Order: sequence, then C-alpha cells, then structure tokens
Amino acid sequence: MKWRLRLMMLFQYAIWGAWYVTVGTWLGRTLHFSGQEIGAIAGTTAIGAMISPLFAGLLADRWFDTRRVLVALHVLGAALLVFTAQQQAFGLIYATLLVYSLCYMPTLALTTSLAMRHIDDPREEFGAIRVFGSIGWIVVGLIVGAAGVEATASPLYLAAGLSLAMAGYCLTLPATPPLAGNKRFELRQALPLEALHVLRGRSMAVFALASFLICIPLQFYYAFTNLFLNEVGVVNAAGKMTGGQMSEILCMLLIPWFFRRLGVKYMLAVGMLAWVVRYVLFAFGAPGELMWMLWFGIILHGICFDFFFVVGQIYIDREAPPALRAATQGLITFLTYGLGMFVGSWLSGLAVDAYAATDAQGIVAHQWRPIWLTAAGFAAAVLVLFLLLFKDRERAADPELSHLNLATREKTP
Repeated sequence: MKWRLRLMMLFQYAIWGAWYVTVGTWLGRTLHFSGQEIGAIAGTTAIGAMISPLFAGLLADRWFDTRRVLVALHVLGAALLVFTAQQQAFGLIYATLLVYSLCYMPTLALTTSLAMRHIDDPREEFGAIRVFGSIGWIVVGLIVGAAGVEATASPLYLAAGLSLAMAGYCLTLPATPPLAGNKRFELRQALPLEALHVLRGRSMAVFALASFLICIPLQFYYAFTNLFLNEVGVVNAAGKMTGGQMSEILCMLLIPWFFRRLGVKYMLAVGMLAWVVRYVLFAFGAPGELMWMLWFGIILHGICFDFFFVVGQIYIDREAPPALRAATQGLITFLTYGLGMFVGSWLSGLAVDAYAATDAQGIVAHQWRPIWLTAAGFAAAVLVLFLLLFKDRERAADPELSHLNLATREKTP
C-alpha cells in the first residue's frame, strides 16, 4: 500500500513540475507576453488555492469517493492543458489555465487525505510517502531541461499526458468513500473563519502577516527564474532548477537539529534571510565564473521553503488550540499560497515590465539586477518587521519533533 501511495504522489507533483517552472519562458520568449501577463498567468494557481477548498473538499467529504473526484479532475485537467498548449492569445491562455488551476489545486489536498486514510500512523509514515512528490518534480524537471523544450508548449503536453496517467492510476487505488455524507453542511467547514480568533494574539498575528508578505517576493522566483536563467544564457535551466527540490529534501531532514538550537523565531528568520541572499545572488550572478552564485541561489530553495513554511506549520500546531489547528492551517495556507502569491504575481509582473526593453529586432530583454534587488529589498523589509515584532514564548524543542509531521504540508514549485 505504501508504495502505491508513493507512486500516486510521484505522479501528482510531476504534473505540476512539468509545466509550472517553464511556462514563463514559453510565454516570454516564444509568445512575447509582458511581465504583467506572465505574472498573472503564474498567479492562476494562487486563485485556485484560494477558491478550490470551497468545493473540492465537499465533493470528497460528502458525495463521492475521493478516487472518482481525482479521476474527474485530472482528466478535465489534461484536456485543458492540451487546449492551452495550442493557444497564443493571452486571454484564452489565462482563462484556460485559471480553470485548470481550479481543477488541479484541489488534488493536492485530496491526494494527501487519501494517503492519510490508508496508512496506520501518519506521523511516522506520511513523510516517506510525500517525499516522492518532490522526487517526481525533480525527475520531470530533469527531463524537460535535457530535452531543451523550455521555450515551447511541450511541457504542457507532457503535463497533460501525466494527468491522464494519474487519472488511470487513481482507478487502481483503494476505495475511499466519503465520511461526512450524513452530516449537515456549515459554511465554517469550508472557510477557516473561526481561525481568525487565533490571530488575536500578537505573535500569531505577526506570523500571519509575515507569511502573507513574504509570499509576495516568493512569486518572483516561481514566475520568472526560468525565464531569467534562459535569458542570461544558462544551459538546461529547468534541470538545474531541480537542485532546489533536492536541497528541500535534505533540509527537511535537518529541521529537527536546527529547531533544537534556534527555536521558532530564528528558524523563521533564517528562512526569510535565505530569500534575501538568494535574490542578491541572482542579481550579481552570471554564467561562467559567477555561475556559482546562480547555483547557490537555486540550492537555497530548501532553506527558503522548509525553514519558513514547514517550521511555520509546526509553530501553528503548537500555538493554536487543538480544536482550531486545522482551521488555522487552512487560514495560513489561504494567506500564503493564495492571497500572498496572487499579490506577488501582480507586483512581480509590474517590476519585470519596469525593467524591460525591446531591441530593433523586437526581442525583449530585461535588466535583471534591479528586478532581483527589488525582490531582495522587499524580503529584507519583511524580515526586519518580523524580527522587531515577533516574540516566541517557547524556544524548547517539541519532544515529538524527531517524527516531523508533514501531513499538513502543501508543496509549491
């Protein structure tokens, strides 16, 4: 059973990794979209993250077997990806990928819930299952980079094929019928409104605000790094970017060690500082003698992601009342992967357009140094705000931290 669930996770995240990392390069270099248009399209997943909990969970919790919901969403997603790959107009691509995101983003939580239903001890077993999602992302990134198709629509077709494979595979998984079919629906079950009470505490409110704000410069990385690397002449950029996921796996193993020595506040601060350092390295790095700076900036992804998001989830689990933990996790997810990255997609597009120029041949080039320094400055401001306002009342390590609970973790590229 565990290996079947691992393969499910591998397919699930390979789909996302196949197209999301390189879509900006296709849109910018081949279709000549503006930075705002690329940012808006990258932000469709954020809209999906904000809206999808309203309906996907209800389908699986109340009316349909989770497998059938996954099959339907992935088949529809495959068709939408194929249609998107054949378009060239911004309006059609944006609208189609927005609908696609509404189909795909719910499957992240659904695959997690399905896996949790069919293992005995999620705290002990889920991490070893979920890590195969990162492996799937790495493998597909290496394939796309080696094939040299980053500036084409081929990654969308690859993602569509993987979606169909995932749909077929889901039919082989064990039955996972709804558990709440006889319960009366209440709006608070779909919206994490009750978690707002937790934010009355100063530290939790500061953490929520910092989580929202730090995701704004995060979207600079997701939406434009592949375009940047290709534009400055880095070979096999998609393959090199998988170094971020590789470091993520390593950093996941190191979290308990660092947690005992730094505590919540300084681990979160190190995570935000890593984002500042990453963008400074991107600003001054280049192929050739300075390629090490670009490599280091990519590899810092493990610290950037794990030290903030995963440690943040541990902090929520510690601070929120037991009855409100799930709702609080949902609220923070809404603020980060949803609202924060949506705002970031808009602001990153504005910044990229502000430093764009078109030559006599109609080729668009960018001044990447001020773009990355803008992101670094924003992240630095959030870091300073956090250090000044946040107070961690307990630096002691969680006694159960050695069995790091990744059950609530939602991955982003």
